[in-house]
Amino acid sequence: MRTYEQDATTTATTPVPPWPFTGREDELERLRGSWAAGRHGIVVTGPAGHGKTRLITEALRGTDHARVTGTPEARDLPFAAFAHLLPDDVSPQRAVRILSGVRILVVDDAHLLDEASAALVHQLAVHGRTRLVVAAVDGASTPGAVSRLWTGELLPRLALPPLPYEDTAHLLAASGLEPLTVRRLHAVCRGDLRLLRDLVAALAAAGRLTSVPGTGERAWRGPLPVTPAVRERLAPVLDRSGAGERDTLERLAFAEPLALPLDDLDLDVLERLETDGLIHVDDQAAAVTLAHPLHGPALRATTGRLRARRLASAPRALGPALEAERQVLVRGIEQLDVRPVPTPVGEWLVAEGMPVPAGYAAVRARFGRLRGELRDAAAWARQAPGDEGCIAELRLIDGELSEGDGVYARYDSVRLGAPERAVERLPAGSVFARHAAALTRGDGPGLDRAARELEGRGFLLFAAEACAQAVRAHRDPRAARLSRTRAVALARRCQGARTPALAGLVLGELTARQRQIVTLAAAGLSNREIAEKLTLSVRTVGNHLYSAYTRLGTGDRGALPWLVELPEYESA
Repeated sequence: MRTYEQDATTTATTPVPPWPFTGREDELERLRGSWAAGRHGIVVTGPAGHGKTRLITEALRGTDHARVTGTPEARDLPFAAFAHLLPDDVSPQRAVRILSGVRILVVDDAHLLDEASAALVHQLAVHGRTRLVVAAVDGASTPGAVSRLWTGELLPRLALPPLPYEDTAHLLAASGLEPLTVRRLHAVCRGDLRLLRDLVAALAAAGRLTSVPGTGERAWRGPLPVTPAVRERLAPVLDRSGAGERDTLERLAFAEPLALPLDDLDLDVLERLETDGLIHVDDQAAAVTLAHPLHGPALRATTGRLRARRLASAPRALGPALEAERQVLVRGIEQLDVRPVPTPVGEWLVAEGMPVPAGYAAVRARFGRLRGELRDAAAWARQAPGDEGCIAELRLIDGELSEGDGVYARYDSVRLGAPERAVERLPAGSVFARHAAALTRGDGPGLDRAARELEGRGFLLFAAEACAQAVRAHRDPRAARLSRTRAVALARRCQGARTPALAGLVLGELTARQRQIVTLAAAGLSNREIAEKLTLSVRTVGNHLYSAYTRLGTGDRGALPWLVELPEYESA
């Protein structure tokens, strides 16, 4: 049974390539619907660097529109943002009349507009003849006329969340970064894609990405590069002028990954820093930590050498803390519960390039494999090459079945579609037993329920497989489509998982031509490339894909690899 597919081939000398637009399917559809008949537009908000401009650009691709952008330099100049669209010395009333002829107007960085331009945008929204797509940064000082667009309910608001880890990993795939590096970058950047690209470029330029033997991947270990973008994001910390504040923040930075007890620090200083959102205080654990994961590495990298040496000299009880993390992971595995748990010590050791004990690495690999995070699991197993436990995990990740007579070994037969071998031998009342029983009965709704519980316990791959089995068990076509959609969504989170249960979920429902086109699209070909290969028009390819998407219950091209049949599977 193959469960993992490796596709990273980038070499250590490969530069950072242009990044494709990825994810955001729901947000893209909402944006495109915002200028449909009878709708006046939308406001997109989110932190700086989260991709608001790129999202709007993708949504408007091929659409006739005008664009204005607010800038800090022109914030005091009336109608500065509209200078290319309006004549000199134009009155506000005439400006509204002129711009009412624009079908779609994009207002980027609206929080930086001068007051006259902000009032003009507000009037355009009131008149409703021009469809407005407005982007503004959360938390920035914004002209009242702009903020009233959504607080006054003139336009709906789309608050853009950070890009999920899976989509961030897809962005970085062409850079050939190993999974633990991708996790570290995702955590440090917190959805700031501009910072993410800046860091990847800085690491590559400085030769800080080292090759991982036998994988074709590259890893980042050691300190954070202090780029201008990092210093900009660090400004809320560096600019602290209150007595003891900077000292407290630096002490916390050098205390990572272990938390300092509250009684080691000045309470007044802590209260000010907590009020400003720079620290997190856990009263139950009597601990305090920095609130943003970028601040610790950045402070350590910008502190003077002598002070850094003094702050870093305090002894750290990493051994007991690491063992405590390992025991928490082991208990989760034994209790059939692999929901994420905090593991700061292990992640810190890897980030710093320090050796990870083999026993810890093997447990982390097993925990990740059971969650369906297969590339993460393989990366953890490679932290202790030569260890028997890690070698065994790599074999399991690569598709071999579990050995012995343990719960997970017996459960493998359920995953392979033969539950009768295990239905009476799995722990009574467990989700594994309920999955086996539902599959034995051919109970589609029961398989859906098992999938939801598996997902709730962190078994993403097993949940995807249960949903895929439900597709074939359902008698109601609508229920089957819902299960298929859920199976695809879960499988996308499993880092290249390929198993028999996920194979060819629905291609049998398509025509021969649709299957042909969907298979080529899943392989990464564009509509134009497919058209040239099959001697069809681009429009015909698009129509076939649209019909296929309708039958597949998805409009996401990125989901197609999980819907095509694979040529073969390995089994033990």
